[in-house]
This record gives sequence, C-alpha cells and structure tokens, in this order.
Amino acid sequence: MNMSCDLPGAALVVERSRVPDPAWDPPADPSIHAATAVLAGGCFWCTEAVYRELDGVLEVTSGYSGGEPRDANYERVSMGTTGHAEAIAVRYDPRRISYGQLLKVFFAVAHDPTQLDRQGNDLGRQYRSAVFFADEVQREVAERYIRQLDEAKVFGAPIATTLEPLVAFHEAETYHQDYAARNPAQPYIAAVAAPKVSKLRKQFAQMLKDGVSQLED
Repeated sequence: MNMSCDLPGAALVVERSRVPDPAWDPPADPSIHAATAVLAGGCFWCTEAVYRELDGVLEVTSGYSGGEPRDANYERVSMGTTGHAEAIAVRYDPRRISYGQLLKVFFAVAHDPTQLDRQGNDLGRQYRSAVFFADEVQREVAERYIRQLDEAKVFGAPIATTLEPLVAFHEAETYHQDYAARNPAQPYIAAVAAPKVSKLRKQFAQMLKDGVSQLED
C-alpha cells in the first residue's frame, strides 16, 4: 500500500440511490448456511473493514488470489509480478445477505470499480478490481450486474472489474488480518478505509450488524 494517502479517485463512492439492486440475484438454497465470496478491490485492509460491518457476514479474511501458490506472500505480491490480487474472502450466511447484495456494496462503497489495475496511488495488477467466482451462479450474477450498471451509466466511466474463476485463495500473513480494526489511527486507514466505512454506515445502515463499530466515525 502506498502510504502517501494522496489518493484521488480511490475513495470514489456513488450514492446508494444511484446503485440499483442486482436485477438477477437468485435466492439461496435454504439448506446452505454459509458461502464464500472472493473479491478484490485494491488494498485488502480497506475492503475488509467495509465487509466486517455487514449483517450476515460471518468472517472476512485478507489474502491473495489469481496467482501461483508459491508466490502467495506479501513481499512477492507487492511487486506486482505474480498475477495475484490483494483480495478478501467473505464468508457469509446466504439466508441473511445475498451474493448480489455483497456485490452492490462492492461497487457502491468498497472501491472504485472504474480504475484499471490500480486504486488511487496503489498501482499494479495486485490492486486490480476483480470478482473471483466460485461457480457459474456467482459468475452470472456478477456478469449481469456489471452489464446492468454499465448500461445504466451509474459510474462516469466503464467498469473495469474483471471476472476470474476462483482457483485458490491464499490467506495473508497474520498481521494483515483485521488490520483496520486494530490500527484505526494509522494514516492510510484514517485516509482511505475510515471514509469508506463511514459511507457504508450512512448509505447501508439497514444492512449493518447491531452495535458494530470497528472504526470510529
């Protein structure tokens, strides 16, 4: 992560009223109590901070996806040559929050989906916007939703998010987990993660866990 905190564009947040629900978001099998969504939207500290607050989200893990297992460590991924993206694995209860609703937060608050291979001053393929789909249903929900948002011109530029099959997710080093919650005063967290969490609380208040407060507004 670039610690300069001069991140024009990285904090782009579209008003919730402009971001529609996915037109196609099939109901979950009621017998399934947990599923996983793997998403990449720049620095995983920041995307993790957003998803930890959502009701129905059971666990969020920072890690790497899209590259070779032997290269899945922070030092190598940070070089931008391994094919990995910094990503989060969101384990959730599909009876309480749908995959489509997770994607809505992803596009509306968690990051700027129009930036190609970057988020603000964080440059490189490791910071790309990507949905790593685990099955054909996830792929189709994401594909249809991206088309829906582009056709509605919700953003000022085309969505650059890639759809990539989930081959593997590699958990990041321990010190990266729950980083924003443990380091709220760290300059990058204060400048980038905290505003996203604040927007989430204002625009998606009805989707938050009761009494949750990982970052101070």
